[in-house]
Amino acid sequence: MSAEHAQPILIVEDDRNTASLVAAYLQREGFRTIAVHDGRQALQSARQHMPLLVVLDVMLPGIDGWEICRSLRQYSDVPILMLTAREEEIDRVLGLSLGADDYVVKPFSPRELVERVKAILRRSRPPSRRNTDILSHGDLAMDLSKHRVTVKGRPIALTSSEYKLLQAMLHAPGRVFSREELLRHFYRNGETVIDRVIDVHIGKLRQKIEAQPARPRYILTVRGFGYRLAEENELE
Repeated sequence: MSAEHAQPILIVEDDRNTASLVAAYLQREGFRTIAVHDGRQALQSARQHMPLLVVLDVMLPGIDGWEICRSLRQYSDVPILMLTAREEEIDRVLGLSLGADDYVVKPFSPRELVERVKAILRRSRPPSRRNTDILSHGDLAMDLSKHRVTVKGRPIALTSSEYKLLQAMLHAPGRVFSREELLRHFYRNGETVIDRVIDVHIGKLRQKIEAQPARPRYILTVRGFGYRLAEENELE
């Protein structure tokens, strides 16, 4: 797994030492992580960050892991790995019946947890995403093998930064990207860059792909946070 991946792994664990340990092992394998320590934060972060996977402790203050799992499954198929201090079969069955993908019993080996995470992601990765070189969305198409973008079949000349920006958004239509997240697609070596650079790239990209750049159809602004690619039903 590459650290370049835009989506983080969300760690939901009220014990901060355990959360830090899990985060350290995942980061060592190249994953980005976000840690929260109660149920309400977990639900907010899941909606905000659209995580790659959720590592979810069962025993949490406020809203417990079972309820979080149930809530996430109402709108998302994000992979969920449950952490539980209980070894009873009924608890394992309950977690899986609510939609969890796997579970690890405390105390656990951090290395085993990382391997479980990798195994879940391998199973959940859509075959079509692995086997296709074309990303299409409305009249937009990106041929990854040829490094070419077209609008209604017409080739569009993009800079490297514009191409990376559009590629990130095409991989996740509807997802809101913060400026900081989008910057990481360009500046991966820790350079200090103001986040308004993204606004410049977005403006230039809109000039090239939008019929009316001042009234964008594809790349929409989410005030106070960042940008998102319109979903398919918004393009109809």
